[in-house]
Amino acid sequence: MNKIGILGGTFDPPHIAHSILANEVREQMNLDKIIFIPSGNPPLKNEDSVSSPMHRLNMAKIAFERDKNFEINDIEIKKHFKKSYTIDTVLKLAEGYKNDHVKLYLIIGIDNLIDFPKWKEPDKIFSICEVLVMYRPGYIIKKITPEYSSKVKYIDVPLLEISSTSIRKKVKNKESIKYLVFPEIENYILNNKLYL
Repeated sequence: MNKIGILGGTFDPPHIAHSILANEVREQMNLDKIIFIPSGNPPLKNEDSVSSPMHRLNMAKIAFERDKNFEINDIEIKKHFKKSYTIDTVLKLAEGYKNDHVKLYLIIGIDNLIDFPKWKEPDKIFSICEVLVMYRPGYIIKKITPEYSSKVKYIDVPLLEISSTSIRKKVKNKESIKYLVFPEIENYILNNKLYL
């Protein structure tokens, strides 16, 4: 049976911590591959604060397709005019794999697990995939709804203090983002005048 991880996000921009953490989860869980899904129109984010779907998709391809264990899926970008709900995405993916021997693993951060009760049909997600939570020190497990904390598998990952928000801020302030993103991503950001 193939084991496939699903990792969604705005990836605005994708940075090296995304790749490091995804690979850490893949190795710990012995996953065959990880599918990165750039979000189309995330319901819990302000649409105006997110770069265009095509820029984020292009950057995700540049950042992640260099690894044979990673794959990009534009399922949410294609329907970016609608809100992108995780349940709809995993249902669509499960439908695509229904004739294959595949087990799906949804990979989220612990901050997402705290917000899980706000998600659309969160209970249904567990019937489709196993939920893997990247545990980051500093988050209090007590904040998590007990019915969800007991259903997930926690994965210890390195604490990497890199965020897309801080990278966007650096670009705006004309500070270096060298080593935070792949050189090709830095060039893409500069050439397309993103985050200024």
